[in-house]
Amino acid sequence: MGNTSSMLTQYDIEEVQEHCNHAFSQQEIVSLYHRFCQLDRSGSGFISSDEFLSVPEFAVNPLSQRLLRMLDGLNFKEFVAFLSAFSSRTTLQQKIEFIFKVYDLEFNGKVSFNDIMSVLRDLTGSFMTEQQRQKALTHVFEEAGFSQDTSLSVADFIKVLGSSDLKMEVEVPVD
Repeated sequence: MGNTSSMLTQYDIEEVQEHCNHAFSQQEIVSLYHRFCQLDRSGSGFISSDEFLSVPEFAVNPLSQRLLRMLDGLNFKEFVAFLSAFSSRTTLQQKIEFIFKVYDLEFNGKVSFNDIMSVLRDLTGSFMTEQQRQKALTHVFEEAGFSQDTSLSVADFIKVLGSSDLKMEVEVPVD
């Protein structure tokens, strides 16, 4: 499975399904494999940052640089596991854990007020002033029972977002 020029075996498909908690059907995994092979222009069995940035929708995403930290050098199994956060079969908790990783800039299991401000800057650009962002985020923190000095854990994220109607899904086209 490391060499993208080879085809997936039934064993490979089942192994990938198991690795991503059955977030995708076997047909979807085969489709994802074809897409992975298209992205892996070098044929190395891994997708580089530059190869990810060749996807126009990804390149224009305001969070693309944050996502690249999680993506650079993924093999096929890791690629599917990454995408599983966007599957309709993935639990809300798994989606929240994924979002937490995007916000955890230092990979230390903690998200600070400033980490969230940084993401908010990326998302809002010039549509909000720094003062508006600060006020909005302070309000959200206070409503959730946190202060600006609080470092949030993944459990805190789950507590805050766990009752939300979070929609984070993409459909995998099946050939």
